[in-house]
Amino acid sequence: MATLSSFPGYCNSITGYSRLFTREVKVGDIGIGGFNPIRVQSMTTTDTMNTLATVEQSIRMIEAGCELVRITAPSINDAKNLENIKNELLKKGYSTPLVADIHFTPNAAEWAARIVEKVRVNPGNYADKKKFENIEYTDSAYDAELERIRERFTPLVKICKEYGTAMRIGTNHGSLSDRIMSRYGDSPLGMVESALEFLRICEENDYRNIVLSMKASNTQIMVQAYRLLIQKMHAENMYYPLHLGVTEAGEGEDGRIKSAVGIGTLLEDGIGDTIRVSLTEDPEFEIPVAMDLVSRYTHRNKLQSVIPSLKNQGKEKSHLIDPMKSEQFSIGQNPGYATNHQIQNIQLPYSPYEYNRRYSEKILNIGGHEVPRIIADFSHKDKLTPASFFPVGYNYSVATDKWNLSDQACDFIYTGNKCVEFELPGTLGIIVDAKVWANNKNKQRHYPLQTAVAFINGGSASEQLNFILVSVNDCLNENFLNKIKGNQGNVLVLETSNEHGMAEQRRAFIALEETDCSIPVIIKRNYSGISPEQFQLHASTDAGALLLDGFGDGLWISASGIASEKSINATAFGILQATRTRISKTEYISCPSCGRTLFDLQETTAKIRSRTDHLKGVKIGIMGCIVNGPGEMADADYGYVGTGPGKITLYKGKEVVERNIDEHKAVDALIELIRKHGDWQEANSAFTELTS
Repeated sequence: MATLSSFPGYCNSITGYSRLFTREVKVGDIGIGGFNPIRVQSMTTTDTMNTLATVEQSIRMIEAGCELVRITAPSINDAKNLENIKNELLKKGYSTPLVADIHFTPNAAEWAARIVEKVRVNPGNYADKKKFENIEYTDSAYDAELERIRERFTPLVKICKEYGTAMRIGTNHGSLSDRIMSRYGDSPLGMVESALEFLRICEENDYRNIVLSMKASNTQIMVQAYRLLIQKMHAENMYYPLHLGVTEAGEGEDGRIKSAVGIGTLLEDGIGDTIRVSLTEDPEFEIPVAMDLVSRYTHRNKLQSVIPSLKNQGKEKSHLIDPMKSEQFSIGQNPGYATNHQIQNIQLPYSPYEYNRRYSEKILNIGGHEVPRIIADFSHKDKLTPASFFPVGYNYSVATDKWNLSDQACDFIYTGNKCVEFELPGTLGIIVDAKVWANNKNKQRHYPLQTAVAFINGGSASEQLNFILVSVNDCLNENFLNKIKGNQGNVLVLETSNEHGMAEQRRAFIALEETDCSIPVIIKRNYSGISPEQFQLHASTDAGALLLDGFGDGLWISASGIASEKSINATAFGILQATRTRISKTEYISCPSCGRTLFDLQETTAKIRSRTDHLKGVKIGIMGCIVNGPGEMADADYGYVGTGPGKITLYKGKEVVERNIDEHKAVDALIELIRKHGDWQEANSAFTELTS
């Protein structure tokens, strides 16, 4: 029997889209939370002391659609120069609110709070420290540390209150203090408690113009931390707006997919009031990505189809909020909200606060402890040849009569009404329509796909593996479930056409858990009428959200006419990589650069990638400065961190290996470090040879 998990609530509804209500926070003339739209922001990468460069980059960001511009202020001189930057922007007609980014320097924060509209502080290093020391605190010793933090932090709170300055309390998974780590561990709970300690000090001073964030480069931890934060806030009657972001997401396709997985998962449940996409690129390129992510939810509540309720939904409810009567919210008009919203207290057959993969039976290479499988859709192709399979990782050599497989070779190909007449590589399966399969004499590694109705009516079935196309209603059909559980060798292909399809598919998974149906399930999504860029983000959001909750034994994405087979296949593997459910390539934990960066981050990342992108499963952290370096290195196998002008420090995990290496020698030193620890392999070929 599935174990029920207590669900005190982190969103308005599991089965219907609606924005989670938060109090409104004013940042200059911009409102965050309440009835305001989801705001889009980014951060400059220039030297803050270079007024002209910072102003020019800020203008490019604003004209791209950036609604809040964040600027680092690592020293008091940088903080003072924010006034010059602000004045220059005003002279040029730009009044976009500025945010000062502060880490180790409280005096810089206190100065900046008198100038800009918002300051960001990191609880892990604002008045705390990180030396990776494990200290056993007694309750009295811990309370004494909290009092020290209160004394150090309260002056900033009072300044912000006096000047009407907003504040973001931004926890980073990579910079939790030794004190938090010693008591709560390297965990989502530690991230939440780190922020709540500072938040309670603000409330003691009757200061509530606050936004919160829980950023991590690990999307599982990031999503769990935000959900847990909401749960904890509601327990204390707090409703602060949330800033969403995946920190150190990286560059290019990987950075976009990873950002969409983390940010999109939360947006799907109506969580988030402002977002920042952190890419290792110029900040103006982050804005279109963020806008594409947000735009899906402008009219989501009107477009979604009704999803069947949970069995126990509505029986227990808590934290009733009527924003039209509550003083917690600024009243406005926004058709995206209903007048009554409540956080539901229901039971779920899984925990949304920790990752546990749904148990399923193993059918051939699907389900059980097997990695999620990738299905490529070639049903639109008129003719199939060995060359057709090259975009999805299979290269046939005529000269040697052998197949060569890449690390991102798909596991199955759906060919619709066509069977494959040539010899297949031994790792590849072909899915065909059931009627075609039944009439085909050669059934070697060919498996039928049929509808739920055909299955109930006794359609053709393979003794090895059958794919059954189902909807959420099929998963709620008792007769269908009873028959499916009584047959071996079946795998469900769960498809949806709902605008809010992630929630519908999640509802189907919950139904299977409630009835102890352990059949493997492939997540299937079809896309049309969107751009290639939107496809990548939408697919990452829709599938990523389910995979992060442990759902799905495979992924089938159809986007013919939008993206190439190669791009669709790469996106599917990228989603599995970003959710850490299947590793097929090197992972780069790369920060987006800012005024603290001590080298050309984009150039260096490209250089490191060019020499290491064949190291499957190796995680390399590339950090422009020490702010999040040590902590994020704990989530990486190897680290490359700027520690001074032209100087690099290398890490193995969270341990420093070599300090102050000349920048021009540092990449070679990183390669040698990887060799020394046995993780290096030569990039002789991107393919593995396989006899057909």
